This record gives sequence, structure tokens and C-alpha cells, in this order.
Amino acid sequence: MIKMAFFDAKPYEIEAFKKWNSDGEIDIRYMEHKLNAQTVDSAKGCDVVCAFVNDTIDAEVLDELKKLGVKMVAMRCAGYNNLDLKALGDLKAVRVPAYSPHAVAEHAMALLLTLNRKTHKAYNRTREFNFSLNGLTGVDLYGKTVGVVGTGRIGRMFIDICRGFGMKVIAYDMYPVEGIDYVDLDTLFRESDFISLHCPLTDETHHMVDEKRFAIMKDSAILINTSRGALVDSVALVEALWNKQLRAVGLDVYEEEANYFFEDCSGEIVDDATLQLLVSMPNVLLTSHQAFLTEEALSNIAETTLNNVKEFFQNNNLVNEIK
Repeated sequence: MIKMAFFDAKPYEIEAFKKWNSDGEIDIRYMEHKLNAQTVDSAKGCDVVCAFVNDTIDAEVLDELKKLGVKMVAMRCAGYNNLDLKALGDLKAVRVPAYSPHAVAEHAMALLLTLNRKTHKAYNRTREFNFSLNGLTGVDLYGKTVGVVGTGRIGRMFIDICRGFGMKVIAYDMYPVEGIDYVDLDTLFRESDFISLHCPLTDETHHMVDEKRFAIMKDSAILINTSRGALVDSVALVEALWNKQLRAVGLDVYEEEANYFFEDCSGEIVDDATLQLLVSMPNVLLTSHQAFLTEEALSNIAETTLNNVKEFFQNNNLVNEIK
């Protein structure tokens, strides 16, 4: 029987994986703690480790996994920037390249709509029977220009949603596809009323939204990031908000999120001054990496992850290998 060490397990994930592993073909050991150098020994006796976006899978951890006899790292997500590919060696790694582009694209639009029409503020007001409309004015999305950075599955789905609102779409991607109006990055940041990031985190995209890009944005622009936190320079973002260089920002990711996101930190002092500042700002809407969190996406993630593992151990086949 295949044995899997499942790190950073959450109730909603366990439910989905139990459904798709109802035959018990894989013996899954669910653990609440994240994978890192201090917890890696928990994988002893397992053939596979199942990891997520905030697990630490560096050279030290990978070396220890090899010593423990682990043969595969199964990422239950699309991104793998936390995985040291150069240190994999004989270890195999797989991922879930696509689970529900609708889920992330719809969440990005939800952030944009909420920030624009300030429905989160209206909700809090009316809970206290304050029905004033002062400070709740938004703008029509119709006819506005939205800049989409990254036109993979999720980016294209977001574009479809924006077109449904009657918005003008411009985009940037190193690999253009037909039917989309592409411009260079600086033009996109200069001309867009709204900007949404849908690209992977690489050396080239790290801090792509920095002090220089904030300086050329419209001061009425709204920035949305549902991809990877480090696409945005958080310190530069705080400065831009202070200097009123943009109207608002919606973040589902944060570059130093690993110690906080997916956890309840309400009873402790968060030791991150930049995160504290962002949360305290009235024109920042922060969600805790939940864009993927739909029933459909969770089901797809569980099904694909388990199939990735079974295909390798039963047929030596790696459809979704990370190389």
C-alpha cells in the first residue's frame, strides 16, 4: 500500500481527500503542522509527502526526505516556487496544474467589485443601523480599462468575466494567445483603471509591481493580486497607498504570508509591521489565500493529486511532473 504524509492538513481538504480515497488505496497520514526542517521526520515510513504553498521544501528538507526513503513530493496546488527544483535529485515531484480557473478568477472579480462599491463597508454600517451613503461612491466598471498580467487559464477566465461587464481589456504575457489585445507592462500599468495579476512567481516576475510601477499608475486605479504575494513589493505598496498613488488594493496573497495565512492568529500579536499596516488601511481588502476555496476546486485538487500518486507507483507515469 502507498503511504502518504499529508502536511498542513485542514478540515476542508481532509473531507475532499477522504471522498476521493474512499477505497483506501492510499494510506494517508494527515498532520496539522507544516512541512519544514523541524517537522520533516513526520514523513518517516511514507512513500510520498503531500505539500501545499506555504510548506518549506528546500534543499535541507529534500535531503532529509531522501534519507527517509520518500520517493515523491506531491504538491496539491499549481504553484511550486517553494520547492527547490535543483535539490530534487532522484525525488519525483508532481503538481495540480489546473483545478478550477473559475474559482480564482471569480474571487479576483469579487475583490474588485467589493473595493469599488465598498460593499464590505456598507455591510458593517448597516449591521449598526447606519444607513448613510457617505463615502460609498464607486464607479461604473462598464467602459473602463482593465489590465490583466498573465493570460493562462485563470487570466483568460478573468478576461471573459471582465468582458461580460463591458470592460476594455488589455494584457501582458510572454506567450500571447489570439483574441487578446497585448501591450508592454509599463503601458498596461499606465493606462489601466484596474489591474489584476494572474502570473506565476519567477525570478523575472518577483516584485514586478514595484516603486516604479506604482509611480506610473493612475491614482484612481485598483490593484488585485490573487496569484503570488511576491509579485508585489509590499513595502513599496504601503508607500504608494500612503502617497495616494492608487485608489485601493485587493490581496488574496502576501509575500510573507507563510507564518500567518491559513491559521487563526486573532489571539496573538502579528510580528509583521507591513502586514499590520496593510490590514489597518481602509482601502485595502485582504483575504487569506482563499481564492481557490470552492467545493469544485477542492474536489479537483484531491482527485488530481491522488491520481498523480497512483499513476507513478502503479504505472511509472508522471503526467503532471514538475521538472
